[in-house]
Amino acid sequence: MICNSRIGATLVLALALGTGYAATKAVPPVRALTAPVTRAKPAAAATQATMPDAQLEKAIRARFAASKISTHHFEVHVQGGVATIEGKTDVLQHKGTATRLAKSCGAIKVVNKVAVSQAAKDKAAKNLASGRRRAQVKRSETTARTAKRSS
Repeated sequence: MICNSRIGATLVLALALGTGYAATKAVPPVRALTAPVTRAKPAAAATQATMPDAQLEKAIRARFAASKISTHHFEVHVQGGVATIEGKTDVLQHKGTATRLAKSCGAIKVVNKVAVSQAAKDKAAKNLASGRRRAQVKRSETTARTAKRSS
């Protein structure tokens, strides 16, 4: 019993000292909880308002003419900031390039209706099936050309 009363007395004393310490310590004021501040991206309408459809269409055509895909003569139509690209290509990558160029000119959205020839699809499938391409060969792999140089 004596042991328990000593522990009880010690606890009471520790609590009393602890609350006294807490009362003397300065407590920082509590901040009001608010939602984090985020910056909104400009609305699509604001982007479209800065460049009229005719001007956007002209900019996309100029970008196509300055690139390697100019030989395919893709048709571009812009309505409400949405660019529609139509045409045919024999190079699979030109379809994606056309989309990226139109987006970079300021189109809100791009509808890509470019048809890729079957020959281009077959060539891409063959390249995927063959594994690594020349640019993707590991440096540790030696070829006949590098073996010739080392001897």
